[in-house]
Amino acid sequence: MQKIIPHIWFETQAHEAALWYTGIFKNSKILAEVTLTDTPSGTAHSVMLQLLGQEFQFLSAGPLADRNPSFSYMVSCSTAKEVNDLWDKLIPGGMALMPLDTYPFSERFGWLQDKFGVSWQIMHNGGQQVQELTPCLMFTQKASGRAEEAMNLYIKVIGDGEVLPGHIDRYKGDEGPDKEGTLKYARFRLGKQQFVVMDSAIPHAFTFNEMQSLMIYVESQTEIDRYTDALTAVPEAEQCGWVKDRFGISWQIVPARMDEMLIKGTPEQIKRVTQTFLPMKRLNIAALEKAFAGK
Repeated sequence: MQKIIPHIWFETQAHEAALWYTGIFKNSKILAEVTLTDTPSGTAHSVMLQLLGQEFQFLSAGPLADRNPSFSYMVSCSTAKEVNDLWDKLIPGGMALMPLDTYPFSERFGWLQDKFGVSWQIMHNGGQQVQELTPCLMFTQKASGRAEEAMNLYIKVIGDGEVLPGHIDRYKGDEGPDKEGTLKYARFRLGKQQFVVMDSAIPHAFTFNEMQSLMIYVESQTEIDRYTDALTAVPEAEQCGWVKDRFGISWQIVPARMDEMLIKGTPEQIKRVTQTFLPMKRLNIAALEKAFAGK
């Protein structure tokens, strides 16, 4: 199981989106689906899937906010034709954020928002050996200029991480409104996974929200407590294992065992586990195990 998994909230389209994406990207498949009843959103539907070998989780849980480009997913292609082909598959019903073209950093690049509101950066990698599909976090509004602070925090909290050599670019003095020295782009590693962070001081209308978050899978209550204490900065946002950090990014601190319960459990077991975790702030593994066992 992947340690950190991108999580995308949809209104009702999690299954539809999963089918669409797994039909577009190679090395992709739906892994499992779970229906949760009697949640605050009514019936919720969760889909676990792989895209280009990277695990994702989608959730249909009713309207909340808009998915926006503060989270995007960077796809590395070895040829310009791959870039063009993937763009043509993802753009119908969506819109271009940066047109498909040649840029100083890539001979073929485009940034789009697809028909589900999910954003993709598709680029020719120029022979660089990078992760084929990489979550990218863009720090805007009040979080602008703090991408490096966030990257360093995540490396410290998760451990076994580093900024990848040769993959950091800073704004120069003539590249306002961004402050000189802030991160135009940085790629870093947490365990075996890569992530990208970017600052943007341009007055964007969007910033981070709960529609896209990062799930951390843990094995013990000690891990739950450690990650929660290290990341949480908005106490009122703590619910069902969710926390919001000082930059506005939402995280979910989830026992790996809970997914097993929800995937393999009977309808009665799933209902008991669901009703047990819904009132919790940080998840309690022992209580979830008791609920699953019917004790």
